Amino acid sequence: MLSTLRGIVQAVNEARNLDQALTIIVARLQEALLVEVCSVYLADNSSRELILMASKGLNAESIGQVQLAFNQGLVGLVAERAEPVNLDNAPDHPRYRYFPETGEERYHAFLGVPIIHHRQLLGVLVAQRHADQRFDEDSVTFLITIAAQLAGAIAHATVSGGIDANLDRLSNATLPPRATLPERPLQGLPGAAGVAIGVAVVPYPFADIGAIPDRPVAEVSVEQSRFLQAVEAVRRDIDAMRQRFKDSLPSGDQALFDAYAMMLDSDSLVGATLQRIAEGNWAPGALRDTLQEHIRVFQAMDDEYLRERGDDIRDLGRRILLRLQGSDAVSVSYPAQTLLVGEEITASMLAEVPPDRLCGVVSIRGSRTSHSAILCRALGIPAVMGVTDLPLGRIAGCHLIADGYSGRVYLNPDDNIRREYLRLQREEVELSQELRAICTLPAETPDGVRLPFYANTGLASDIGPSRDSGAEGIGLYRTEFPFMIRSGFPSEQEQLQVYRQVLAAFAPQPVTMRTLDVGGDKALPYFPIKEDNPFLGWRGIRITLDHPEIFLAQVRAMLQANGEFGNLRLLLPMISSVSEVEESQALIRRAHRELVEDGIAITLPPVGVMIEVPSAVFQAEALARRVDFLSIGTNDLTQYLLAVDRNNSRVAELYDSLHPAVLEALIQITEAAHRQQRPVSVCGEMAGDPAAALLLLGIGVDALSMNSSSLLPIKWVIRSFTQQRAKQLLAEALTMEDPVPIRLHLQAALESAGLGGLVRAGR
Repeated sequence: MLSTLRGIVQAVNEARNLDQALTIIVARLQEALLVEVCSVYLADNSSRELILMASKGLNAESIGQVQLAFNQGLVGLVAERAEPVNLDNAPDHPRYRYFPETGEERYHAFLGVPIIHHRQLLGVLVAQRHADQRFDEDSVTFLITIAAQLAGAIAHATVSGGIDANLDRLSNATLPPRATLPERPLQGLPGAAGVAIGVAVVPYPFADIGAIPDRPVAEVSVEQSRFLQAVEAVRRDIDAMRQRFKDSLPSGDQALFDAYAMMLDSDSLVGATLQRIAEGNWAPGALRDTLQEHIRVFQAMDDEYLRERGDDIRDLGRRILLRLQGSDAVSVSYPAQTLLVGEEITASMLAEVPPDRLCGVVSIRGSRTSHSAILCRALGIPAVMGVTDLPLGRIAGCHLIADGYSGRVYLNPDDNIRREYLRLQREEVELSQELRAICTLPAETPDGVRLPFYANTGLASDIGPSRDSGAEGIGLYRTEFPFMIRSGFPSEQEQLQVYRQVLAAFAPQPVTMRTLDVGGDKALPYFPIKEDNPFLGWRGIRITLDHPEIFLAQVRAMLQANGEFGNLRLLLPMISSVSEVEESQALIRRAHRELVEDGIAITLPPVGVMIEVPSAVFQAEALARRVDFLSIGTNDLTQYLLAVDRNNSRVAELYDSLHPAVLEALIQITEAAHRQQRPVSVCGEMAGDPAAALLLLGIGVDALSMNSSSLLPIKWVIRSFTQQRAKQLLAEALTMEDPVPIRLHLQAALESAGLGGLVRAGR
């Protein structure tokens, strides 16, 4: 049965549309269960009706014609109860309803199970047979399992095909073009703020890495030379893209292309491929194996920012392969208002669109940490990422609206929706003018409470936007990326150059550098770690304390880089006990002592810890006694407190930093730090949420650190509310027991203060 299950699920996932998916389901299940009839009824939850959409065994003419309410018939009983119904003689049941057009009077045994996806009823799966004998437990279990496994695929196919569109097809109606697309908006993730109204352009995929076969190579040196020539050609392409953006992109943001160039120079990509060629595989096959090895490592990571770097590796690999194959990318024409749409939109694809024609980006994959999203934010181009239900094959040339605030995408929107978004675009211009006016002003409340604003970053490309948005320093610099793009641990000297560049960019303003935060599911390519539960595994400070040689080299590089500028602050990640802090401090003092003994005049910087696990919450005061500052990582803290994997779509809706338990933890941490006269900052996504920022002001945190795009909106919030009013809102929020009313209450406060633009924009 497991083999049958896998086969059915795979076939359904590969179906081109909803109709084909349903046909596969009923045919394969009829065969697997050895029954006379297998049918699928899909639910129209708006009208609370069930519609027969596919059947193997019932009369074909009844498909699309049989409709019944949730409170009608045995199928309706399954939907109403949301649980299986197993009968030996269906006609004897009081809820039985006969449809003459189906020809089902011959069938007695009935088994129906609900198809449920994210608590929503999608439909009912039904098996019937002549014999008046209940289905056995194995059959019931199998049908329940198959319904659960297929729910996601059916949900996706329903969005792509649509029940109404399929009914029209079944009744031989002529469909207008837009009827084949979902009418409701598709939901993705905000990538870059703004509203884009334009025409969808879908660039054709190129260079299929997965289709490359192995092939022996006759002359290794010739094949290696061919590969290096392809790499050099791609390097020239990257330089050309850099030149294209020379006038429209700030110089600091062109470091995105520096990152690409750095990957092309790395041994982990080029050197490893050359080695595989030397071992006998031709260049495309060697490149395929190198890319897949790197992509697997990146995709396994918990850190969303680092996971997105796998897309950059894949994009570079495709471009090298394209050169090896001796062809150029497929030519694409771009209309005046181009909305670039694709499975994944990489920074280099983005660079190929004439800047004066690009109005927005929509991607099935990715998030706001994708290079393309970062570039869109720098250019002021709206972007929506992670639109998993996008019917990519059928939208080229369609009119689209991409809402980069809420993450919604409208396909062929009607006139009312279009007018509303044109109005929102006008409001957006007015809002941007208001925000620019406060760029150079301090984040200070009307009652005189000053709240320093810092930026979170991990790439040099983020530095320009951070400065331009008024950041007063860097509150969280992720040091992982230089470790990820190499075939071995970067040397102390290599790290020194990276850290010096970041410290120089903001000197004399503070730069908080987090020590290496890898391990578990963020394993380095050259330092693999396999664990059953990586979220609770060997990661963060745990791995660097177990390998002090890694920690010491990094700290020495940071201290030396700081010698010239004096603006470094060290941050220790994933601290769960006092002993970890004491061990880390001993190593920091050792690194300092070694440098002084080498004749390098340096001073020890302030050292802080990240509070992101529950044990650190309860030991916050003990930790504060030992360090200079505390920094709350609200992303992980929320995840651990609520036991919710924020990257798991099945439970993502349970992840909310405004949960009362999270608020109580933040209060406890802040009060503990202040009792020890230590400042406390927030460096998670919560700092960039207008509603949450109000509560953080009321709690009394001393600084906020966020993505550069959030700096001005949050500054507007802080300058609009007194701390006394924020404390009152906090007290009111703490009387509520669920995050939803808390958020609504805070949004109402923002509206009443004249900040409705932030609420309506979905910031």
